[in-house]
Amino acid sequence: MGIFKKEWQLKTSGKGTYEISRPLADGLTESGLVDGLVSVFVRHTSCSLVLMENADPTARTDLEGFMDDLVPDDNPNFIHTFEGPDDMPSHIKMALTRSSENIPFSQGRLQLGTWQGLFLWEHRVAPHIRKLTFSYIGQ
Repeated sequence: MGIFKKEWQLKTSGKGTYEISRPLADGLTESGLVDGLVSVFVRHTSCSLVLMENADPTARTDLEGFMDDLVPDDNPNFIHTFEGPDDMPSHIKMALTRSSENIPFSQGRLQLGTWQGLFLWEHRVAPHIRKLTFSYIGQ
């Protein structure tokens, strides 16, 4: 059983979903592992991870719009607004989604479905540099 850890960063340009499947697959190749599980963790409280449709971007547009309707940036009831009107909404969106995902791999390939991709979901309006940890465990 082997373990390979990779730190990775992504510069976002603001709200939206950013596919990270390719860097995750590249890390798997770099690890030399063939069969196992990769855990992905995003080290922030105002963005999240989502396993989502990667063929038609309108599926992600609809998801993003739904979440913005559910937790709007300009809610006057929020107290935690030190970094702006999207501060608390970003934290709530992260809490409603996920900060980690586990994806199996076999024969050196991620076992994502035909139309699946892993995305970092930036909930903040401003650009950010997001830090992620990929932990590969297997043989």
